[in-house]
Amino acid sequence: MTVQYQPGLENVIASETSISYLDVENEEIVLRGYDLIELARKVTYLDVVGLLLNRQLPTPVQRNALEEKLKSEYSFPEDVLSILKLLPQKTNLMDVLRTGISAISGYDEELEDRSRDANYRKSIRLLAKVPQIVANGYRAVTKQPLLEPRKDLSYSANFLYMITGTVPTKLEERVFDQSLIVYSEHEMPNSTFAARVIASTQSDIYGALTGAVASLKGTLHGGANEAVMKMLLEAGTESQIEPLLLNQLSRKERIMGFGHRVYMKKVDPRAMLMKEALAELVQEKDKHELFNICVIGENVMKREKGLYPNLDYYAAPVYYLLGIPIDLFTPVFLAARTIGICAHVMEQHENNRLFRPRVFYNGPRGLHPQN
Repeated sequence: MTVQYQPGLENVIASETSISYLDVENEEIVLRGYDLIELARKVTYLDVVGLLLNRQLPTPVQRNALEEKLKSEYSFPEDVLSILKLLPQKTNLMDVLRTGISAISGYDEELEDRSRDANYRKSIRLLAKVPQIVANGYRAVTKQPLLEPRKDLSYSANFLYMITGTVPTKLEERVFDQSLIVYSEHEMPNSTFAARVIASTQSDIYGALTGAVASLKGTLHGGANEAVMKMLLEAGTESQIEPLLLNQLSRKERIMGFGHRVYMKKVDPRAMLMKEALAELVQEKDKHELFNICVIGENVMKREKGLYPNLDYYAAPVYYLLGIPIDLFTPVFLAARTIGICAHVMEQHENNRLFRPRVFYNGPRGLHPQN
């Protein structure tokens, strides 16, 4: 049998799934039969959580019950917080997140149960605790006071509150909730694939999520939103963004926030939704120049390279205006994606086959050791 080598497994079908699909030709992200962008416009993040976990959108009563269940799991082990406080201040926040998720696994009495029901309950616990690891992990290593979650706030509002220390406005809450939806699931990126590979060994859901964090830390997968914001701040003004981009292009540097391994030169529909959200935020916060800088940058890259912005390009300034520290952009991404990864781990465990690919060997043969 002839097997073709595909570097990076590009266009190789690795799994069968009913969770999501990137329909590039129709510029649609399908999430259990629904258009992701339509979901982001019409429902909440917790509705999407219910959809991913239960394969159907919850009723309002079911969504409220889900939120109450999440809030009932807000309790957090003090010993794990103590571990986070001991980490050096220079620790990468993705490493803080990885450490926190690994540490809380030992407190879950169902850790070794791979059944769907147990994985469902563990997914709820992770959704309740991962935002706390993101927010209080950051606070711990930066020597700021830790915050208790507020059950009087919605799930998304509480997450943002624990990061910033300020109760968000209605617009901030809605925009942040939309951002969690568009980051929630995206078929088979490296981190999700890593989680499924780990899960295929019959490892536990915490271990799979920890591996996904390590994958997302890599600069070729995560971190683009952070790089985008630093670039926008470096430009500073509308007059400087074009020369900055042209200079980087002349040096053949990679411009973060543009293009995508799957979309290639197609529009990322998530970016356009975040562009609309940014337009609303700059109105409320009177930061119109930031929006104008982004639009100029988008036009320059389209003109010079035929590339469109991806989600990270417009999510970055949205997070910046929401008061999220730049170093937390990627951990927030992972927190939003936790539900998608949990859904994939559940699916892998339900119909499992161990991943065991082969290699294309290009080394020597026929060598013999010297006597």
